[in-house]
Amino acid sequence: MGHGCSSATANRGQRQREMGGELCTRLRQSWRRLEGGLNDAVSKSRVGRYFKLEARKSCFTKEVRAGTATFLTMAYIITVNATILGDSGGTCSVSDCTIDIHLANANASTSTTQHKLGPDCKLKANVGYDNCLSKTKSDLIVATAVSSMIACFAMGLLANLPFALAPGMGVNAYFAYDLVGYHGSGSISYQTALAIVLVEGCVFLAIAAFGLRARLARLIPRPVRLACAAGIGLFIAFVGLQSQQGVGLVGPSSSTLVTLAACSRTNPVTGECENGKMQSPTFWLGAVGFLVTCYGLMKEIRGSMIYGILFVTLVSWIRGTSVTYFPNTTLGDTNYKYFKQVVEFHKIKSTAGAVSFRGFNRSEVWVALVTLLYVDVLATTGTLYSVAEVGEFIDENGSFEGEYLAYMVDAGSTVVGSALGVSPIATYIESSAGIREGGRTGLTALVVGFYFFLSLFFTPLLASVPPWAIGPSLIMVGVMMMRVAKDIEWVKVKEGAPAFVTMMLMPFTYSISNGVIGGVGLYVALSLYDLILSSLTWLMNMRKVVGGIRNQVNATATADSSADLL
Repeated sequence: MGHGCSSATANRGQRQREMGGELCTRLRQSWRRLEGGLNDAVSKSRVGRYFKLEARKSCFTKEVRAGTATFLTMAYIITVNATILGDSGGTCSVSDCTIDIHLANANASTSTTQHKLGPDCKLKANVGYDNCLSKTKSDLIVATAVSSMIACFAMGLLANLPFALAPGMGVNAYFAYDLVGYHGSGSISYQTALAIVLVEGCVFLAIAAFGLRARLARLIPRPVRLACAAGIGLFIAFVGLQSQQGVGLVGPSSSTLVTLAACSRTNPVTGECENGKMQSPTFWLGAVGFLVTCYGLMKEIRGSMIYGILFVTLVSWIRGTSVTYFPNTTLGDTNYKYFKQVVEFHKIKSTAGAVSFRGFNRSEVWVALVTLLYVDVLATTGTLYSVAEVGEFIDENGSFEGEYLAYMVDAGSTVVGSALGVSPIATYIESSAGIREGGRTGLTALVVGFYFFLSLFFTPLLASVPPWAIGPSLIMVGVMMMRVAKDIEWVKVKEGAPAFVTMMLMPFTYSISNGVIGGVGLYVALSLYDLILSSLTWLMNMRKVVGGIRNQVNATATADSSADLL
């Protein structure tokens, strides 16, 4: 009897599974019919004909999936770019620093108090300056999202290509740490740097309009071009290893300049480790986030960079822990109060329209302009062609449909970005993720732009991402940018030495422009031998030619003289 009950139960379970399977099959079939009807309707509509969905063998739902995949792989740029540019201090200045009340009461004279509010207040913990930085980061998050949204919409509507754009990695590090400097410690102000980006965007727009982009890119020696990307990758990774901008694995040293850190406590003035190397809890949390990103990329999971950042950030949002981003301090309480709003449409208050042309008569400005233009042209050219090759858009002539407008959109977006307060806009290699999903038209770019639009309403959450969550992603970006180093012919000293100097100088001198200048200078110096040798060879050949002509003239003259005598 028990056996019969067991058989009945088994049969009932089997019937339920069969019914469940039939229900799932019906739902899948219904969804496919619905999806097919939607795709047919869009493809035959005016929108479908404008974006050439049928001609490019694509459909609406495939473009949506492609845009989602692209956004997931590049959404990290919203917080990463804001963090990097925020390290420049933005429009914050000494005037934003606040006086410690206890310190002010202890000092009898006003002059002593004013002395305490010198430029060094921007480099130390200061409540007023930190509050200004927090607001600036929120502004830069919105500026990054808005500029990316506009650029993606323009690329989709005008060029009809599935390419996504956002403030470029590499140039943003050059802008923040090389031009403006950490918290404004550089030789150029944030406002002047934006003016440089504006002029560079206009020049790039003119170059793209007249079709001179390829010729300008070929002016830079090939080994320096390749090493520039790798050197910028090392520079970005070095930033991600530091404490202020990343995980804090490296720190300053009075004896060796740089040393292993991740300390439990550091000197607030020098930044040197005072106690407990490799004992920083935030470093170990960031290291776990880095492993999460690496494992995701190993398994080719889309959005792995986001998942790594998200894991570290969620853990850091828990108050009362040693890794919290909201400690029980005045600044921590203020940040937590803003974080709890979750949804807010933040208006850009400080970075938009902050362009200033003061100081354009200095040589540093023009060096920065040339460097930005060079990096932008090379990055855009290389990325566009790489992504176009993935999508098999390139024809037998080496060009692709919409190429001219793509360059125009890229340059024009940089102009828009500078007006909002961000570094140059670039086409992202992450666009290949969407192309692999089947994205073939500008609808993919429009979907990416729509996601950037949605991110505008979550500024409190995006502004609360800690630096030890951003650091691992910066290191991973450095890993990806090092790929081009394999194409350098290291066995040839004429190529290997300039490439190595370019890559070495960027992180070691904390300057991307120094690396470019050093690499180009060494390449020219090593080319002098070949130039002199070719010049001597040409002179010797010319001498032989002239000598041969003279011999022919002499022989003709002798023959004529002999004829006259006869």
